[in-house]
Amino acid sequence: MSTHLGPFEAVRNLTYDAPFPRLLPVRQRFDPQQVADVAAATAQALEPLRGRIRPGMTVAITAGSRGIHDKPAVVRAAGEWLRAAGAEPFVVPAMGSHGGATAEGQVELLADLGMTEESLGMPIRATMETVEIDRLPDGPAVHLDANAAKADGILAVNRVKAHTDFQGDIESGISKIIAIGLGKQRGAEGIHRFGPANLAVWVPRVARRVVDTGKILGGLAIVENAYDRAARIELLQAADIAGPAEAALLADAKRRMARLPFDDIDVAVIDEMGKNYSGAGMDTNVIGRMMIRGSAEFDRPRIRNIAVLDVSDASHGNAVGLGLADFVPFRLLERIDLRSVYINAMTSGLGGPQRAQIPMAFPTDRDAIAAALLTCGRADVEAVTLVRMPNTLDLEHLQVSESLRAAVDAHPDLEITGDVAPMAFDEEGRLQPWQ
Repeated sequence: MSTHLGPFEAVRNLTYDAPFPRLLPVRQRFDPQQVADVAAATAQALEPLRGRIRPGMTVAITAGSRGIHDKPAVVRAAGEWLRAAGAEPFVVPAMGSHGGATAEGQVELLADLGMTEESLGMPIRATMETVEIDRLPDGPAVHLDANAAKADGILAVNRVKAHTDFQGDIESGISKIIAIGLGKQRGAEGIHRFGPANLAVWVPRVARRVVDTGKILGGLAIVENAYDRAARIELLQAADIAGPAEAALLADAKRRMARLPFDDIDVAVIDEMGKNYSGAGMDTNVIGRMMIRGSAEFDRPRIRNIAVLDVSDASHGNAVGLGLADFVPFRLLERIDLRSVYINAMTSGLGGPQRAQIPMAFPTDRDAIAAALLTCGRADVEAVTLVRMPNTLDLEHLQVSESLRAAVDAHPDLEITGDVAPMAFDEEGRLQPWQ
């Protein structure tokens, strides 16, 4: 029995059809450099901190809300190294307002990402309470997770990558998890009130102010390859956080990141969005849409219409970022937790409202994709270029319309991996699962 969808009930029987393109399975080849032994690399990276570890000192290790493949292994290995060095480590959720802005929700989110007290081998101490350390001149207050503030030291662990809201020398990484993650809802909200364009200003400054407390032991940075595996695990000394060394890691991460192999796409079909894939639900660097008023858009790719079909279980209904799409099926609407969406959007300030908006919704996947095809601006619908991806994080395997065959053949890093096949839907109009 479907959920009653209020005003959307008026379009419950509004269906559309179109000449759906046949799809080619395609594989992208990326730089495969990968850390062979994540635990060993983590322990080796931490060795320069040994002289700062005192017997019995408590150390808070940050764990964020992103689905980083090797993060559970890195956090666990960091805890083991700290215990072996004589410390008493524990984990704190460092994720701003995510998890519905509750301690219980943030613990649950960590569990969905494979991080529990049992799997990590150490306690998880969750709270939304913070200690206000300072207020920067003409800037935000500096908040710090209350449990982390009580610890003798803090080890910041995070992936370094391009941010989805702004561009700068320091984007998403060690500085961000300190300033926004450990700032919890109050800290994140305070920084975001200055607008996305000023995140590049305040995230590093807030992070540096926390570093100045002396509590930050260092930052354990994960740089991923395009297959979402750790290519590097590096320690940033506390003095290097928010400085040139972190900027250099970001530059390397951007060089390695997966992107779509085409500049112009009429229709993109994204099977699933979610907070475990990107803070914006869909990585704006991948889809080429910033959609924040007053912020510049990306040069590429240029995608005319985007249809998103579902939100991940790990998001617990937080479909913030849905406003980046143009068309969705009812099955996605039925899974949205508007409270979580609104809390996340309000915490994001100017970056939130447009991305929290609901796109045009249609009864089925088939209808939503047909609507995207019919309104993409190409008179010859059969010549539409379409790319299907499982999400915006996993871009090794794609399905592309036959109209892109020549572009695939000409691309040195693309290969066709199977036979062309129709875009198939089941009796309920749901797009057949990814093969």
